[in-house]
Amino acid sequence: MNKLRKLYYLLMFLPLVYTIICLFFLPDIIPVHYNGANEVDRMGSKFEILIIPLTIIPFGYFMLILGKSSSKKEEKDNNNNERVTVITGICSLVIFHIINIYMLFSAFHSVENLNELSIDLFKLLFAAFGLIFVVIGNYMPKCKMNSVVGLRTVWSMKNEKTWKESQRLGGISFIITGIIMTVGNLLFFTNFSSFIFSMILIGIDLIMSIIISYNAAKKYA
Repeated sequence: MNKLRKLYYLLMFLPLVYTIICLFFLPDIIPVHYNGANEVDRMGSKFEILIIPLTIIPFGYFMLILGKSSSKKEEKDNNNNERVTVITGICSLVIFHIINIYMLFSAFHSVENLNELSIDLFKLLFAAFGLIFVVIGNYMPKCKMNSVVGLRTVWSMKNEKTWKESQRLGGISFIITGIIMTVGNLLFFTNFSSFIFSMILIGIDLIMSIIISYNAAKKYA
């Protein structure tokens, strides 16, 4: 757990460090916002590039607080819930890193149209999201009943058996969704279609999660 925490804090503060260093080399005016067509629609001060790394830090602390809260009902020396939350936080911080590096790259090159770049941000992000779903799905069955992490519905939290069944099957659903999301985005979808495809998959997984927890509640009523 200590190694995970060290990695967590590194990912939390590193973007601010390398972004501050980049400020010395960025042009004074950079693209700071792009419209739905991936075309720049606002230029601004280079210091606006600090928004993302400065957002990452409070988000990181928020996830740590959630982790502490989710582990309160666990037995002493059993921190499965906190571990799952920290791992989820690490995955989220990686997503922030991707966005931050991508925006720094576009700022350095004063990119006016993101479609001109060889790397598609939507494809990259949602392929990464798919991998995160796979990671979280593997850890879900290890979660103890709590109101913060895991597959939490009215039905999944009825009793311990319902909770365990919901996390086991919900984890499998997460893994399958993640694999389809990653493969689909890497091979078939680009730009905004990646977003639509991924949101549809997440919506289907949400429905499946509700059905899974409802059936588990009926099974162990």
